[in-house]
Amino acid sequence: MANKHRFRKGQMELVKLAVESATVIEIGDMLYMESTGGEVKPASSYGAGGTFSALQQGFANVFCGIAYESSASGETDDISVDVSPDSVYEFDVASATYAYGDDLGPDESSTPGVLMDQQLEATSNTANAVARAAEYASAATTLLHVKFASAFNPSANNTNAVVG
Repeated sequence: MANKHRFRKGQMELVKLAVESATVIEIGDMLYMESTGGEVKPASSYGAGGTFSALQQGFANVFCGIAYESSASGETDDISVDVSPDSVYEFDVASATYAYGDDLGPDESSTPGVLMDQQLEATSNTANAVARAAEYASAATTLLHVKFASAFNPSANNTNAVVG
């Protein structure tokens, strides 16, 4: 997916985070933080195995935020990542109707067990969610305003965003 600024309104909270030189990140990618080195990687790099629900939940546990800058293969510069729960993004979603506040997790690509970097889908399990619908869509839509919940921001509505 091409670099796509998806921010629409609200208060951003940008933090600089490390990226491994072999990692490719596009603007607008959902990112997670690697536990071993603390670098961020796109959702499609996350692979935990098991069921799709377990994959979504594992990703939600380490979801960091939305890439504000890109990083090409071979680059080692830190990138800015938005970790704010107050930012509103217009994000691609699986075609459906959405109620305000619906839980959303990363969608699965056409390759089973691989998450999409820039698309969400509704989830009935809050533990699988990384975002919530920030608008009501009574007709099926593929674009939706959403707010994200970083596991690394204690102000976010992510069950993993706790301190202590």
